[in-house]
Amino acid sequence: MGIRTRITDLLGIEHPIVQGGMMWVGTAEMAAAVSNAGGLGIITALTQPSPDALRAEIEKCRELTDKPFGVNLTILPSINPPPYADYRKAIIDSGIRIVETAGYKPQEHVDDFKAHGIIVLHKCTAVRHALSAERMGVDAISIDGFECAGHPGEDDIPGLILIPAAADKIKVPMLASGGFGDGRGLVAALALGADGINMGTRFCATKEAPIHDDIKRAMVDNDERGTELIFRSYRNTARVAKNSVSAEVIAAEREGKPFEAIAHLVKGARGKEGLDRGDPDHGIWTAGMVQGLIHDIPTCHELIDRIMGEAESIITKRLAAMMPGALTS
Repeated sequence: MGIRTRITDLLGIEHPIVQGGMMWVGTAEMAAAVSNAGGLGIITALTQPSPDALRAEIEKCRELTDKPFGVNLTILPSINPPPYADYRKAIIDSGIRIVETAGYKPQEHVDDFKAHGIIVLHKCTAVRHALSAERMGVDAISIDGFECAGHPGEDDIPGLILIPAAADKIKVPMLASGGFGDGRGLVAALALGADGINMGTRFCATKEAPIHDDIKRAMVDNDERGTELIFRSYRNTARVAKNSVSAEVIAAEREGKPFEAIAHLVKGARGKEGLDRGDPDHGIWTAGMVQGLIHDIPTCHELIDRIMGEAESIITKRLAAMMPGALTS
């Protein structure tokens, strides 16, 4: 049957499923696997050590898929920020047609991408931020509920409320993000007013994800309680997998310690070492509440096919059976 939405039409993809930008995970191989399965794969720009490395990663992805894929550029305040403008130029020069932006004051980047005819999806955690991005001229919004991995914002609004609240006000196509991992979630997102779903954590637990199998197995073993919120006291809340390091960070925050006291615990390089080694307790690593819905480690193709099959069955069988005669009247 297939499910056609404004997102599938906008992005030129078969299924309304997008793999969001994920630090250390959004590589060419990962993005190509999702795109080849009918979704939209996304390379994470800042996973690459330089703009030239990003150019090479984009070319590698083109060798692996002839389907649409995008690049994520996340802009975060930093003492020593990366050369965002150079990464942006690499994206534009490489002929990328779809970009996912996220983070702090994206106007400069959105303007440049739009001037070059690039479709911009902007990821945000609040309706007010989504409306601001819409005014900036983005083509679609990805709205991140409180359940999400990474940065859920400071409002703590779960998707069941945030998605329809955004759908009531946003005119451009919208992806629902945070807590999605199966066909039930896709149908729920569509019912709440979204045009598709954005998944991160669920794609980490696939065969193609470039992280150690022991980390993937940890996601399968964890349940919906297997995350912690850190950096709350610094007004930069992040949802990460619950482990000994996250517990140490939270204890330090409760004692009112400054960020400098925990910086050595939360360095991105340390987290990547854990992902590579397969040690869930080595550092901080990002994961969402959707761990409670992850029970296996399929290929991206198997996962997307399953989600679409479940969604279509729910719509045509379970829901249709609740309205006898509705499809024939």
